[in-house]
Amino acid sequence: MRILVTGAAGFIGAHTAKALLARGDDVIGIDNFNPYYDLALKRARLKALENNSRFEFHPVDLTQKADLSDLYKRAKPDRIIHLAAQPGVRYSLENPQAYIDANITGFLNVLECARDHGTEHLVYASSSSVYGAHANMPYSVHHNVDHAVSLYAATKKSNELMAHTYAHLFRIPCTGLRFFTVYGPWGRPDMAPFIFTRKIIAGEEIQLFNHGQHSRDFTYVDDIVEGVIRVTDRIATENPEWDPVNPDPATSNAPYRVYNIGNNNPTPLLDFIEVLENTLGIEAKRTLLPMQPGDVEHTYADVDDLIRDVGYQPSTKIEDGVAAFVRWYKDYYNHTDIAHNLN
Repeated sequence: MRILVTGAAGFIGAHTAKALLARGDDVIGIDNFNPYYDLALKRARLKALENNSRFEFHPVDLTQKADLSDLYKRAKPDRIIHLAAQPGVRYSLENPQAYIDANITGFLNVLECARDHGTEHLVYASSSSVYGAHANMPYSVHHNVDHAVSLYAATKKSNELMAHTYAHLFRIPCTGLRFFTVYGPWGRPDMAPFIFTRKIIAGEEIQLFNHGQHSRDFTYVDDIVEGVIRVTDRIATENPEWDPVNPDPATSNAPYRVYNIGNNNPTPLLDFIEVLENTLGIEAKRTLLPMQPGDVEHTYADVDDLIRDVGYQPSTKIEDGVAAFVRWYKDYYNHTDIAHNLN
């Protein structure tokens, strides 16, 4: 297939593009190189893809509809994996406009391209953040998610609503994936595994919000990518048993689906830090702080629907995933002075 991957220089986008190329697909990657975090890291991810003759890259900003539409007409992708977004819960408190531009306007333009030019299947990134104040664990896609606690979460919930509207009105098959705390090699520098590793190596204190009493459904990136590709291959369809009197939020009488994609095994943050300390061979210096605005205490993914429909089965143990991340971090940043601690 020819598959358009938005956010191809991003963490999940680059891994997804690599896996698609490995199985023989043609990949059209786009990214706008948003400077939210280190552009050198984004360029390095992209460089690892560009040696493949089946990969083509275009620097496109999704907020520019004409540019996206022109590319779409030339590239003629069969399916779209939309992973580009403005990420980050805390940053959404500081710069809300960035989330409206990238996550609402950008997504609208992707939907319009799918409508105008035709696409077999649109798979897009949602987030576990949509569960917000919801505390019924594990989080299920069959629960209502109407109580967002950050603008980032609100934009992702909006994406799901927008996708359903286009699936209903224009019969565009759309599948949303609610990602749960993805980590691994080439990860994002604004996320806890990356921040903690950098600070522990540097001998700096790590900040533990909610006094460290969080738990997260940490999910290794290879498990995530396998799920993304399995879902892309299974075009969303109508649920013939959908009942408008008792509507199921995860399905519809339109070609629409929403899935959780996580590890289904939450890890207390303090346990994650202990694994990281053991892998690095360095004890962390810790500062305990109150809960941050927009944050949630726990995440826990019910992935039964994804297992049933596409055979998704996360398999990477937290110890193995952390070890792989640390090896990559050491290689990428070349911390030769601490190599004896990382072997």
